[in-house]
Amino acid sequence: MKLKRTELAVARERVLLVGVAHDETESLEEIRRLADTAGAVVVGEMLQRRRSADPDTFLGSGKVEELVTLCDELKVDSIVIDADLSPAQVRNLEELTDRKVIDRTELILDIFARGARTAMACDQVELAQLEYAFPRLKKMWTHLDTIEGGIGMRGPGERQIETDRRLIRKRIQDLKERIRLSASRHSQEVAARADEQTVCLVGYTNAGKSTLMNALTGAGVLADDKLFSTLDTRTRACTLGEGRKVLLSDTVGFIRRLPHNLVASFHATLEEARQADLLLHVVDASSPQAEQQMASVVEVLGQIGCAEQATLNVFNKTDVLADEIALPLLRRKFGEGPAVSALNGTGLEELRTLIREFFDKQAVTVVARMSPSAGRAQAYLAEHAEILARDYADDEVTLELRIAPWHLGILKKMGVTCKVKKRAV
Repeated sequence: MKLKRTELAVARERVLLVGVAHDETESLEEIRRLADTAGAVVVGEMLQRRRSADPDTFLGSGKVEELVTLCDELKVDSIVIDADLSPAQVRNLEELTDRKVIDRTELILDIFARGARTAMACDQVELAQLEYAFPRLKKMWTHLDTIEGGIGMRGPGERQIETDRRLIRKRIQDLKERIRLSASRHSQEVAARADEQTVCLVGYTNAGKSTLMNALTGAGVLADDKLFSTLDTRTRACTLGEGRKVLLSDTVGFIRRLPHNLVASFHATLEEARQADLLLHVVDASSPQAEQQMASVVEVLGQIGCAEQATLNVFNKTDVLADEIALPLLRRKFGEGPAVSALNGTGLEELRTLIREFFDKQAVTVVARMSPSAGRAQAYLAEHAEILARDYADDEVTLELRIAPWHLGILKKMGVTCKVKKRAV
């Protein structure tokens, strides 16, 4: 019987997890969580330890035989591979096992497709899916089997697959243009906040970014114990105390071996991170893989152009931290940062203080213009700014000064027009 692949999703299917481990530390825990998030029912696991995957079937020939037997015994619907497979590897495994084979990228794309809510997120996910699917048309487009000539044969079948390729190329072009226009509008929205202080949460998926955002802003955003529960950027006002506020944004979580197509597609969504004054790298300090997760986040930040961004590590989930030496080791390798629990509020005041101190150090040179009658604003500047030059006219007072950026929003409310000249050295 020939396997018919009608869809890529694994929701409610009985799946077997398969991986190749190169050392003793690797496990299938993360792919299990991904499968759970996708709605699959995990009924078994198979992990082969070998130096490299087989180029034809991913697993060795003996393990493939074991896989076939295990699939029959467990009544498996689909096989989920914790790796990115070539089209040939997928085709060979599906022929040998008579089961649908889903690789790591395909699974993550399915999760993203389920979680996308806004039009922009849906477009980004669809683009990533099509770019992933394009070189795999022959194994995924099962309707071609009904055309005389069949898949890979000369004649009508061959013409049909070329038609599909042209349609997909056109759809990819359309999606890229739609995303470009959405990104342009989003960039304008971000640029409109130039006189505001902005902070962006980044981190590994399920590190607690949304829970932390709720704790700091009371935003009430979804904070689910699932991977990639956040796909769209949300921005809310965050009170720091002493009458000061910043704009805080939450972003999509990163993951080990994040599919390249997704990184490219979500560049527009991650504009918040690129434009932020400060990144808060939220870390699940309780995770046994915290070090590897931090390294993965640093790698993705580099890919999206945030490698040089000012970053503060925030070590979260300290309420469930089992290993007392884990946090000191992380701090020694990746740098200091506050230990917090977004769930119970521990350490949040220290975090707010550190954010305030960061902006206090970011003095800017500003040209401020105001009415001569704006005595309250002039008194405020005398207390909080270093006045470099003054120019008095009948209808306007112009001051050149150095001041911490967070004051600019307060001055704007006082009717003062501020133009930033340059960062203070």
